[in-house]
Amino acid sequence: MSLASLKLNPRADARIRAGHMWIYSNEVDTKVTPLKAFESGQQVQVHAADGRSMGVAIVSPGSLICARIISRSDKQLLNRKLLKQRLQSALALREQHYDDASYRLCFGDSDGLPGLVVDRFSETVVIQISNPAMEALRQDIIEVLDAMLMPSTIVLKNDGKMRPVEGLDVYVEVVKGELNDGFASFIENGVKFEAPVLEGQKTGWFYDHRDSRARLANYVEGKRVLDVFSYIGGWGIQAAAFGASEVVCLDSSEFALECVARNAVLNGLDERVFTIQADAFTGLKALADQKEKFDVVVLDPPALIARRKDIKVGEKAYQKLNQLALRLVEVGGTLVTASCSMHLDRDRLVNIVQSGARQVDRTVQVIEQGHQAIDHPIHPAIAETEYIKCLFTRVLKSW
Repeated sequence: MSLASLKLNPRADARIRAGHMWIYSNEVDTKVTPLKAFESGQQVQVHAADGRSMGVAIVSPGSLICARIISRSDKQLLNRKLLKQRLQSALALREQHYDDASYRLCFGDSDGLPGLVVDRFSETVVIQISNPAMEALRQDIIEVLDAMLMPSTIVLKNDGKMRPVEGLDVYVEVVKGELNDGFASFIENGVKFEAPVLEGQKTGWFYDHRDSRARLANYVEGKRVLDVFSYIGGWGIQAAAFGASEVVCLDSSEFALECVARNAVLNGLDERVFTIQADAFTGLKALADQKEKFDVVVLDPPALIARRKDIKVGEKAYQKLNQLALRLVEVGGTLVTASCSMHLDRDRLVNIVQSGARQVDRTVQVIEQGHQAIDHPIHPAIAETEYIKCLFTRVLKSW
């Protein structure tokens, strides 16, 4: 099959040669190969300015990241064969490290399949597709995963915000089996959960902090715990399962808190798990005004810095949240603070916590640092694939 050529500007190939997989629109020689000449999802052969082949890429002509390398070989296209090979490779990594069949099976670019995310919830597989090239392989993706995993249920959760940008329809569809009222059962760190894969955020769950949630076992036994931005109780339910005397889950979503209660009952923890429906900023301030104190506070907000231009405003939000949370931690207690914002680096998060501590007359010690789990592998040439930060801090009186 002969592919159209996408030509790069002079010196625009250095980053690609170093291993990066993304091509930005300002790196393309649009006089020779105008982006508007390509269809979204089209496979092209990428050429450096001197004519040397850089491999095969899929094109998103209307996006800042206008192409993503699929293969360094100009003979290897994105097809069912390549899809199967890379999904098998991704599965081998997960099966090496996880006994339970509950994990992110495919993490897009990091597993060599940009635009494809697959989460496995034991007998349920949830697929998210975000570009036309993967959408064209939709049936192949379903059939390959079905043959590999033999799940009882397969869901297409194609309601992500990038789909309209790529000209794709938004939909959620169960393509195999049935779901018990829209929930999928699974286990994380030995704790049972049911995730709302049809109505919940993303695929219904966030596996990325699983390792840090496991570390809670060393901090919460016999303790009073507050889980802020609790969603369906990933941190809070596990804290209760690990022996916390009381857990309060705070979230703005009534539906999420109903899921918290559901997961508490599932684990026989409903007498120790309580919920507060409130905006995080308002709820934290109200708890402080009520002179409430907790031995452990977990702060795991959504990405507050979605784009680079949001950094200033987002950092102020992180600063305020951590300052409010620190007011609620007993002296000698623990603040677990996390970020999934790609544009907030780890050192900056440490500085934000330190600054917040000074504002409330506290000293903090960073005693552990958490990272994204093995099922979210990092592509070393793509900094954007490393986005999870988590700090376990000890809160003391001011020195």
